[in-house]
Amino acid sequence: MAGCAASLSDFLFAYDTPRIVLIRSRKVGLINRGVQLVILTYVIGWVFIWEKGYQEIDSVVSSTTTKVKGVALTNTSDLGLRIWDVADCVIPAQQENSLFVMTNMITTLDQRQGTCAELPSAKTECKSDDDCPFSSSDVHSSGVTTGRCVNYNAHVKTCEVMAWCPVENDLYVPRPALLKATENFTILVKNHIWYPKFNFTKRNVLPNINTSYLNSCNYDAKTNPYCPIFRLGQIVESAGQNFQQMAVKGGIMGIQIKWNCNLDLAASHCLPKYSFRRLDNQDLSHTVSPGYNFRFAKFYKDANGTEIRTLIKAYGIRFDIIVFGKAGKFDIFPTMVNVGSGLALFGVTTVLCDIIVLYFMKKRFYYREKKYKYVEDYEQVILQMSKLKQRALNHLPRITQLVSV
Repeated sequence: MAGCAASLSDFLFAYDTPRIVLIRSRKVGLINRGVQLVILTYVIGWVFIWEKGYQEIDSVVSSTTTKVKGVALTNTSDLGLRIWDVADCVIPAQQENSLFVMTNMITTLDQRQGTCAELPSAKTECKSDDDCPFSSSDVHSSGVTTGRCVNYNAHVKTCEVMAWCPVENDLYVPRPALLKATENFTILVKNHIWYPKFNFTKRNVLPNINTSYLNSCNYDAKTNPYCPIFRLGQIVESAGQNFQQMAVKGGIMGIQIKWNCNLDLAASHCLPKYSFRRLDNQDLSHTVSPGYNFRFAKFYKDANGTEIRTLIKAYGIRFDIIVFGKAGKFDIFPTMVNVGSGLALFGVTTVLCDIIVLYFMKKRFYYREKKYKYVEDYEQVILQMSKLKQRALNHLPRITQLVSV
């Protein structure tokens, strides 16, 4: 209990003040200067030169538009010889920071509202009407059952459904992709950026690019790194993928535009950097529902006024345009903050050297004695001295008497 009281008293009524002790030791001196050099290198090299800690930072605000060009030719038993242009392949015509290019498809022509045999499967195959419930449907069916079992072909019977007939058969995806020629389509990406803090704007169609150059250039990381026109096949190849394989079932590609600008330099030094990667999952051990596809229909009417549609299951590549980056410009506030932080780090040197001197060196007890000095309260010292003096005066007659004897 007394020990706890003493510790509490020391905590409340004692004060520590630094004491400067000059230790002449080569080992400690070298450690001290070495740590200071490391901290100085970190502050100057990393904080100020690499991270530009003297700058105010702002994040990019971006707007992007795209334009696709190209023509493809197909020759199939269903559609015959046909030309596909951008209006056919880019669905929809405009999206926000994204676009979809159809590369493959399953087409079901001349569908009409009526009744027909459902696509064969474990749930839809039947032998009699008893196997087909009436007015039943689920998310995987093509329509609503009528309760009848009808011939799908000469060998298989399935439950009849009220649906758009004939129902789609998407069991077999065309290989190679029907629109494999889209590999040579091009995308013009127009990207406008803005840094609000500095009111700085720029676009990726640089001032030195003229109409003649824009009509003839294609992006190349080495020869044309600032051309904003990209060939689809080159985008996929730059991400380490094979376009013709990807075109069969589709996928998602990312076009990344990085704007890192040092606004202490001229605006001409603020340039975009392009990179590409595939964004959808390509885990070979998990291949359920790969690629990217969706359905859409084109509606029209025959001579009798009956509504007819062509159903298209479109496979293709979606290109997501991802813009990121930051800009920096000199500002006194972050400069002073980082200078102050750097100076504060030099305190680590003293702490580290004190630990080495006081706990790990052979003469640690000697150094500890020189490092710490305990001083009592001045008033208490005077009071104790007065008591000692009074006690000595009280014993003086007895001492005199003993001396005379």
